[in-house]
Amino acid sequence: MQDKKKMAFNIIFMAVIFALTCYYVFKGKDIDAILKAARGADIRYLLIAVGCVVVFILGESVIIFYMMRTLGAEVRMGHCMLYSFVGFFFSCITPSASGGQPMQIYYMKKDKLPIPVTTLVLMIVTITYKAVLVIVGILIMLFGRSFLAGYLGDLMWVFYLGVALNVFCVSFMLTLVFAPGLAKWIMVKGLAIMEHFKIMKKKKERLYKLEDSMDLYHETAAFWASHKRVIFNVLVITCLQRGFHFTATYWVYKALGLSGTGFMTLFILQAVISVSVDMLPLPGGMGISETLYLAMFAPVFGPLLLPSMLLSRGISYYSEMLISALMTIVAHLVIRGDQDAGKGLSHLLARHKSRHMGIH
Repeated sequence: MQDKKKMAFNIIFMAVIFALTCYYVFKGKDIDAILKAARGADIRYLLIAVGCVVVFILGESVIIFYMMRTLGAEVRMGHCMLYSFVGFFFSCITPSASGGQPMQIYYMKKDKLPIPVTTLVLMIVTITYKAVLVIVGILIMLFGRSFLAGYLGDLMWVFYLGVALNVFCVSFMLTLVFAPGLAKWIMVKGLAIMEHFKIMKKKKERLYKLEDSMDLYHETAAFWASHKRVIFNVLVITCLQRGFHFTATYWVYKALGLSGTGFMTLFILQAVISVSVDMLPLPGGMGISETLYLAMFAPVFGPLLLPSMLLSRGISYYSEMLISALMTIVAHLVIRGDQDAGKGLSHLLARHKSRHMGIH
């Protein structure tokens, strides 16, 4: 019941933000002219842009499949693809993309993958996902600050805030992954606080279960710490994944028949928007993304600014949400708990059990 209320709140919140954004962007504008210009875009380039968004989503499934297989889990690529679509859909409709991973874990649990293992795998996916933004942000701060200031102007502070929030998030998550003892202490203390304030009833079984889960988390973290090449490969795949997403606006630029601005300029400007809004508590960065787009791309698109934003945001966010929503329905129908993808993790589980029993 509580989950349904939370989902309803997220949808209502997103609808309100969407309505306010539309009012802010299109107030006093000739809607018919904007739609006419958008309809005149070359569909071939728009389909390429949509294809890049789909590749962006599926890039995560490649990473999940690769990491799970490295651990020994007998996951199917098709299910990994569905995990990704589920994650992106719920990330699109929840503030700060907070709903994606819990829903992915839910479907992974149906495939009998242990929650501590899936949690850590998805955390590493998130770390590399955000680390790419941190790398992009720092490189721009070091080598392209004056270039960016010419496009962002007084909104440069949004970019700096985005970089700072992503640095903090990556640093915190790295601590949880590679200092699992600290992660266990935080979780146990958090449980104790909730029990103290009567948020949860005190149960020794719950504490034992939590400690056991965190020990398995520790085992998985130790595995990744000794497989740095895998983490590096994941980072490379994530760079390619992100790169496909950053190209969407370039294809819109081509679709509108424009020329004069190079690929890298459009690529960097779109990357800056992603860096700036990724950690903000708004579904899909709605509102602030449009504000930054209007400021940064005005000299690029000129009189076609609003049609370009309609197409660019429509493809990079709304088509992503729609495609992911449809595939989430498929996931609900296909992932029914009749697979045991976790049986290949027996070596990890056995080592954990031995340690837990004091056998070395």
